[in-house]
Amino acid sequence: MNQQFELFDIDNPCIGVCQSNKKGYCFGCLRSRTERQRWHDMTTEQQREVLRLIVGRKQRIEQMRQRKDEQLGFDFEDTVEAGKLF
Repeated sequence: MNQQFELFDIDNPCIGVCQSNKKGYCFGCLRSRTERQRWHDMTTEQQREVLRLIVGRKQRIEQMRQRKDEQLGFDFEDTVEAGKLF
């Protein structure tokens, strides 16, 4: 079986924010503490897996933000006309 050689290293996803939430995920790059600490020791495949996980985390965050915006977007000032009950 032929092996494919990597021509380029995978860039570190760090964007220099470097602050973690309560669960240990970085607000900037969305990696866990372990993923950040071991990045340079990981194989290319492991780094790709971390990047795949980051994409999923970004999608979940965006979905949560959209749901929150939808909930907050309800206008309590609008009066809803209700038909007569009796």
